[in-house]
Amino acid sequence: MKHLLPELMSLLRTDMGTLDSSLSMPTITSSTSLADAIPLFDTCSYLFIQDDGPLLGYIAVSDVLHAMMHAHRLIEAYFETTLETAGSALTLINEDAKVAYWTTGAEHVFSISKKDIIGQPAADFFPTDRLQSLKTLYTGESVYRKQHQPRPDLFALINARPVQLDGHIMGAVAAEVDITTEIRLHQELLHMTSKVQHLEKAVARLRPELDPFARIKGSSLVIKQCMETIRKISTTSATVLILGESGTGKELFAKAIHDLRELQTAPFIAINCGAIPASLFESELFGYEKGAFSGADPKGKKGKIELAEGGTLFLDEIGEMPLELQVKLLRVLQEKSYFPVGGTRMKQADCRIIAATNQNLLHMIARNQFREDLYYRLNVINLVIPPLRMRKEDIYELTQTFLQEFSLLYNRHIELVPPEVFKLLFQYDWPGNVRELRNVIERLTILTTDGEVKQEYLPDTLTSLTMQEQSEVQLISGIHSHVNNENQQRQDSAGAEQKPRTVANVNEIDTSDDSELVSGVTYQQKLDTYEAQLLIQYLKAAGGNKRTLAKQLGISRATLYNRMKRLGL
Repeated sequence: MKHLLPELMSLLRTDMGTLDSSLSMPTITSSTSLADAIPLFDTCSYLFIQDDGPLLGYIAVSDVLHAMMHAHRLIEAYFETTLETAGSALTLINEDAKVAYWTTGAEHVFSISKKDIIGQPAADFFPTDRLQSLKTLYTGESVYRKQHQPRPDLFALINARPVQLDGHIMGAVAAEVDITTEIRLHQELLHMTSKVQHLEKAVARLRPELDPFARIKGSSLVIKQCMETIRKISTTSATVLILGESGTGKELFAKAIHDLRELQTAPFIAINCGAIPASLFESELFGYEKGAFSGADPKGKKGKIELAEGGTLFLDEIGEMPLELQVKLLRVLQEKSYFPVGGTRMKQADCRIIAATNQNLLHMIARNQFREDLYYRLNVINLVIPPLRMRKEDIYELTQTFLQEFSLLYNRHIELVPPEVFKLLFQYDWPGNVRELRNVIERLTILTTDGEVKQEYLPDTLTSLTMQEQSEVQLISGIHSHVNNENQQRQDSAGAEQKPRTVANVNEIDTSDDSELVSGVTYQQKLDTYEAQLLIQYLKAAGGNKRTLAKQLGISRATLYNRMKRLGL
């Protein structure tokens, strides 16, 4: 929006006769910026403009003020229109934790009108512990697509960032999307009876899947983009390279590419390049003639390329292919022909080749572990499969699919998945991607015998973060309680009335230097420093005995150890 601010020369006046000639006015050049000129108005209401020649004119402070006010109103109009057009519930809070702006989307989501909430403390309308915008304001923490509950009856995905000016946090912005309906619908789906589930499964087995994307679950934007790319890819028979982390389901996407173009009778042959010994790889890929080597089938054997004739050959984990085989595969791609092991008659390769890997092939090329010419021949078209952490909104649909699958397999009827379980599923980053989620849902299904999934059925990897957060809250509460008790004892022994002291005063942090308090150090860093000082102080008082200190604070030793480790003590 900087272009909306006025240029200095656009405010030039040339009516020199109207000026009082007795006034002493500063002179600036026509190239002076508006920002540099404004401080000069402190001593005079006018500024002369002069370059090398005669006076060009003058600038009046009144004109600058009018132009700045117009620019401000215009920027404000752009700003408000942009916020209202965003389509989500946008909230702005200022440094006093009061609501500075409340969009129409926020009115619809939270059923609170602008006139009621703007200018009021945000904590008056929502529980303080559930306001991510306040946490962002106080700690500077930014979040992206984090699930939270601003109210007990509301689930939302939130993006939040602090507003910073000159290194200081001046407010916070939060954008929220209501997903309560999705969660409620999901809960309703989970109340289906086991008989209906079995019938649906039986019908699905009898009905062939005509939709090539039927097995790809998810409606997120990134998945829709992948599907659109697949549609474009499938109009040709070009070689495709699928890139994605382990567990993202690269073979499902390869099968979708195949199904969109080929007939139902066309073969789809998959081979895992990392699961075949190097000594057998060539015969597996190209096949062999009878008597090609000792122990070979006397009738010979067709290779995967021949088996995929008229269809698709999917080479999974292509980065694991031995180097000596890579040059032969390159020849297949270039010449569409090959020799079986022990054969003298050339065969034609009449199949589409799709390769996939979770490795960085360019890094492997730099280390001479993968052929550069093969990489560029495979990478005619590439498809990047997003990891699950980049499409967490698909977790609900994936969970439903896996619950159906495993409830039938293990004869379990799942009636309820509590919101707190979904919250943990959503907060986890899923390094194992969809495969890891599928394994977790299988675990939940096996352990659920009474129809209700419980949080304790989740693996430790998902629950450890929550336990750590609870421990930190418990520790801070214990420290503050201990400090308050000591402070009360001091007040009682002194027999004098004292004004309530803040946390900083209780801890005797030096506040004589106000400039230090408004430095670039974040609130969370100061809080950590404060807690570290307290722990050191009370640990010394306890003679270095951590068990005694934990008992005094009313917390477990594990909580104390975890906190000290995080603070670097």
